[in-house]
Order: sequence, then structure tokens, then C-alpha cells
Amino acid sequence: MSFLAKNYNRKKIAFSKGKGSFLFSVKGEKYLDFVQGIAVNSLGHSHPKLIKSLSNQSKKIWHVSNAFIIPEGEKLAKKIVQKTFADYVMFQNSGAEATEAAIKVARRYFYSIGKPNKNRILCIKNSFHGRTIAAIYASGSKKMTEGFGPKVNGFDHFNFGDHKSLKKLINKNTAAVMIETIMGEGGIKVIPDWCLKGLRKLCNKKKVLLILDEVQCGIGRSGDFFAFEKSKVKPDIVPIAKGIGGGFPIGAVLMNKKVASGMVAGTHGSTFGGNPLAMQIGNTVIDIISKKRFLNNVKKNSKYFINQLNKIKMIYPNIIKEIRGRGFLIGLQLYNDQTNFIKKLMDNKLLTIRAAENVVRILPPLNVKKSELDVALKIIKKVCSDY
Repeated sequence: MSFLAKNYNRKKIAFSKGKGSFLFSVKGEKYLDFVQGIAVNSLGHSHPKLIKSLSNQSKKIWHVSNAFIIPEGEKLAKKIVQKTFADYVMFQNSGAEATEAAIKVARRYFYSIGKPNKNRILCIKNSFHGRTIAAIYASGSKKMTEGFGPKVNGFDHFNFGDHKSLKKLINKNTAAVMIETIMGEGGIKVIPDWCLKGLRKLCNKKKVLLILDEVQCGIGRSGDFFAFEKSKVKPDIVPIAKGIGGGFPIGAVLMNKKVASGMVAGTHGSTFGGNPLAMQIGNTVIDIISKKRFLNNVKKNSKYFINQLNKIKMIYPNIIKEIRGRGFLIGLQLYNDQTNFIKKLMDNKLLTIRAAENVVRILPPLNVKKSELDVALKIIKKVCSDY
């Protein structure tokens, strides 16, 4: 009997260890892990440099309050600022906490310049920004908000791709537009570059902020350090998490100087956010992933993988409807419910996870080997042929 709450429908499998792209069950079975903690283990399992970083820091200091200067955090913030649009970073523990903080930053900015009524956030309906009370209402999902009333006010929604509705909904009370650059839980939907450029122009025209949620698609997952970089757009606020810790809980909010001006002492805090242990690991992860050679390899291997998936789609056009995504944030959209397909992949020792719209979400580690991609392709093709 498990004494854990039943809020997860867990698969009947447990793992004893992981190495690179693979997980090993308590029964000794070897699985190719293309879930990786849902895009969290960006460098796979048990990466030697992360183990060394964790071990070294654990012998020094684990935690200290943000009431004091934390050198490891100062170092990581500087690296992030030097590589991105941001002028300031505010560390958190998770993606949900990061998006909550992003909402606070946007509202606080307008409050600080004497416009407290500009406090509404415009989001895509059925998007995903976390599972806190505010974040589920930001997501605009009836399923996620059911049973958690009363409704948290302050959010408006438009349908994916409905640009007329988006423009119409921006009013005098709108503080920001918040979207995922690549929608994850919502079905691996890529926001086109032209759309991001148009959104930036619209936000400038309407004098509202642009928040790009890169919790899942950021930190090299798209093949660029951030997914929005390809469009040459500069957002005002970006929440991140998942991949930046390589498996260790880290979140952050990136801000330009303008919006950061409202976050004065006492406006936000996080007990564990930015602690020395997390920050040291984050430093190691960013040193590896941000290298041009590493990111180019992600682009090369993911392009190969997506091309091969499209070939499988051509062979089985009645099973696979569309190949979605960018980099190693990939969606295999099926015509029918994906539950059985995911089970059959697992039976063949390939781990994947679901997303909306009958999508099988495929999330290899960013340093996955081409030979491992070939194994996954072979399994996917086999499941299609047996389907």
C-alpha cells in the first residue's frame, strides 16, 4: 500500500538508477528515457560533471538565506545576463513559481509607475503555466481549474492562432501578454517567428509587456539557448526552470531593467530559491549547454530525428497525423488517443509521455547520441507496424 496522495496516476514501474539516456528498473530492465523528468534532465542521468559539481558544493555549504549574499547565485545570474536579453535575474525553485513571479513582476511594474489598474494578463486558452492557483487560471483550462474555485481574476484568454481576438482583448487594463514560445502540455505547438515579431510590435504599440514562458522549451531544448532567439525578439520577462538545473530544482525569472525597477526589497521572496547547492549545479549546466558547439549538435541531431520521424509518418499516414516541435521538444500527433501507443512504446523499452491533442511527447536529453535516436526510431516504427 502506498501512503502517497493519489494525485498522480503512476505507471507500475520504478527505477533504481540512470545513466545518460537510459533508466534501469528495480527489476534490472533497461529503458531508453525520452521523458527525462519532462524535459528536466537536460544532460541525461548521472552526468559526471554534475555529480562532481554537486559533490564538491555539498562539502561546502548547502543552504543560506537570501538575507545574505550568495556568491554562486551572483555568478549564475551574471552568466545568464551576459547570454540573454535580461538585465536582472530572480531565482526560484520551479517553473510554476517562476511564472507566478513573472505575473507579479508585470503587475508590480505598472503599480510602481502609477498605473495599478493595468493588472490583467492575456494568455492562450488551454496553455500551461504551472499548477498553482493563479497559474491554472492563467492557463485557461477548464479541466485544470475544476474544483479549485473561486476563480482567480485578472486573466483573459484567446484561442491559439486567433490574432483578431488577441488584438481585441488588449485594453486599458492589460499589463502583459504571456505565452509559451513552444506550447508543451498543450500539444507541442510552435509559435511561428513571424507571430512572435508581430506580438512584440503589438505589445510595443499597446504599451503592454511581453512575457515568454520558456520553462519547458528554454535552456537549449529548441536548439537555441532560448526558443525565442530564432525570431530576434526581445521579451520583457521570461520565466525558466526545468533544464537549467539538469535535474536539480531551479527556477528563475529573467527581466529587463525597466520592469525590474518595480521589484524593490520586500516585494518577493523564496526561502530555497537561489540556494548555493542549486546555484552551483546551475552554473555547471549553463557552462555546458550554452556552448555554440553543443547547441549546434542539438540542432543537427534533432533535425535528423525529426526528418526520420516524418519518414515513418509517410509509411503510416493513418496512424501519425503530424510531427510537431523544434529541437528536442517533439510531438508525435496521432489520429487516435495516444494512451495505448505510449504503453506499447514502454513495452518495447522506450519511455515517452502524453500531451494534449493525442500527442506523444518525445523529450530526449540534449546530449543524446545518434545511435540512441536510431534505437528510438526503430521502436516507434515497430509499434506503428504492430498497431
